[in-house]
Amino acid sequence: MKILKQDFKKNLVALKIENLDDLWFLTSLIDKNDIVSGKTTRKIKIGTENDRSASVVKKTVFLKIQTEKIEFSKHSDSLRILGKIIEAPDDIPKGSFHSFDLEENSIITIEKEKWLNFQIQRLKQASQLPSSKVLILAMDRDEATFALLKKYGFDILTEIKGDVEKKGDVEKKESNFYLELLTILEDYVKRYSINSIIIASPAFWKEDFLKIIKKKSPDITKNITLATCNSTGSNGINEILKRDEIKTILKNDRTNFEVNLIDELLKEISKDNLAVYGIKEVKEAVNLGAVKMLLITDSLIQEFRQEDKFHELNSIMHQVEKIKGEIHIISSENEAGNKLNGLTGIAAILRYRLY
Repeated sequence: MKILKQDFKKNLVALKIENLDDLWFLTSLIDKNDIVSGKTTRKIKIGTENDRSASVVKKTVFLKIQTEKIEFSKHSDSLRILGKIIEAPDDIPKGSFHSFDLEENSIITIEKEKWLNFQIQRLKQASQLPSSKVLILAMDRDEATFALLKKYGFDILTEIKGDVEKKGDVEKKESNFYLELLTILEDYVKRYSINSIIIASPAFWKEDFLKIIKKKSPDITKNITLATCNSTGSNGINEILKRDEIKTILKNDRTNFEVNLIDELLKEISKDNLAVYGIKEVKEAVNLGAVKMLLITDSLIQEFRQEDKFHELNSIMHQVEKIKGEIHIISSENEAGNKLNGLTGIAAILRYRLY
């Protein structure tokens, strides 16, 4: 994400969306009633209401809307912001609805009544962190899962199953499977400009595959880190993200950061010590000034927005800022978010025990 202009005295920021991860970041930055403006495509009727020859054309215009709804879909690669038009050319009625469909290279300006500190920090984080270029391969003798690490978690790129357990020349079939994996690996490295590759497996499968890579494609060998996992699929990828061998690779990665936050929360909960979860319990702790760190999943924020209850979460976050606490939005796309959602989607690490 590229920040084109920021003026927090006027509470506005202009930015350019550079990749799909930026869209996810914006879901936790844009709130209901924020003012969003930019160039967009709008259908406009040419002619009068009763003119049969009137036509509808698409026109690029500058609009300003007051946000009412935010919808993000990582599968459709878009972020839709719906709201009422408050500023527009004369041929577009104010008060009518319009949606900004944001994608890569979109430019918008966001105006808030007030930017919270955690929102400013999140904006800076999105502008400073490069798009993830880490490819993960979880494999065993006849199955493999390729995943691309993202700021909001990871995307499974493909899952394949080889033919190596049937009777016949086992070594030849294993070699064919490895060559198939290498072809896919080389394709992803080129397609996503990968600079770090993590290959993990139980037993010695990863070492055997690495021998093939060194022989057939030695240039990418220097970017490979080996790790251990017990399975393929999403479970295997989540297991790999916890491995000590790759912490140096992932030390600046948001997913790993969020996993560590939730691990800290769970330790405090297990000790029945400095943690609470559930909106009622968190609100009580906030009112007592005891919250050191507030953790909320993005899916809970979306849920409260859809049910028109976001003001409740917004009030809690404002209060946490007043008492100098940290606020972290946790992605539901990774294991950390899943665990926090299992604890109602909101929790807090405390400065001191309440009872």
